[in-house]
Amino acid sequence: MSFISHIYKKRFFRRLIFILYLSGCVTTEYGTGTHRQDIFFYSSEKEVDIGRNLNQHIHQEKIISKNPKDIERISRIASKIVEVCDRKEINYYFYIIDEDEKNAFSVPGGYVYIYSGLMNILDDNELGFVIAHEVAHIVCRHSIKKLQAAMGMNLLILATAKVESTPNFHQGLSFALAQILTAYSREDEFNADELATKYLKLAGLNPKSGVEVLEKLYRESKKASPRMYSYFRTHPYVDQRIKRMKEYLGLPLNIKDYLND
Repeated sequence: MSFISHIYKKRFFRRLIFILYLSGCVTTEYGTGTHRQDIFFYSSEKEVDIGRNLNQHIHQEKIISKNPKDIERISRIASKIVEVCDRKEINYYFYIIDEDEKNAFSVPGGYVYIYSGLMNILDDNELGFVIAHEVAHIVCRHSIKKLQAAMGMNLLILATAKVESTPNFHQGLSFALAQILTAYSREDEFNADELATKYLKLAGLNPKSGVEVLEKLYRESKKASPRMYSYFRTHPYVDQRIKRMKEYLGLPLNIKDYLND
């Protein structure tokens, strides 16, 4: 793309936002997690519609665990995080995907998914960090902002439909989920880590668990196949995240924290 066409594209986007703002389709909200004014094409209600549709799509694509012991464990820990999080106008739902993959993700509107393979190698404090990190993404509406940037307006409208069964609707959901499962930006990851650390402390869990879980997963990833540790594909910048969390917690740094391996 040429420099001139890039300028025209930016001007067009700004005009589109201005027109949508005048028509009531765009709102600006102060983010309790990001601590800044953010622009949204959709309200929390529309975000919940997207999340509900994506949740149904995920339930069709994945095997959701019904293990009562695991469900009780994740519910017990998650309830402590939800109680202290900064976003209260939505409900939160937690599901376990019955696969040995070491990963977790969240979608707009309050839906969090933890793979059983990840749950099985974490203690309660470490699991608390993973849950708090995904809740923090929802609090900051990171996913909805990614979808606004990546999806055409038509696909985003499709994703908010209350009842649909057309191929285009499912295409919209698949595209939305694919965008969410790609990596967040570095600042979004730092933002979610710091909020997660804050939530752990408020919930009475070990605030150092974020450092511990990342270091544990990073060590184990050296011994496992890439697929088994896809966490670092969808949650990147691990070395920088560990260093940033240590600084946030006031923990001492060592030479390894300044190296990327």
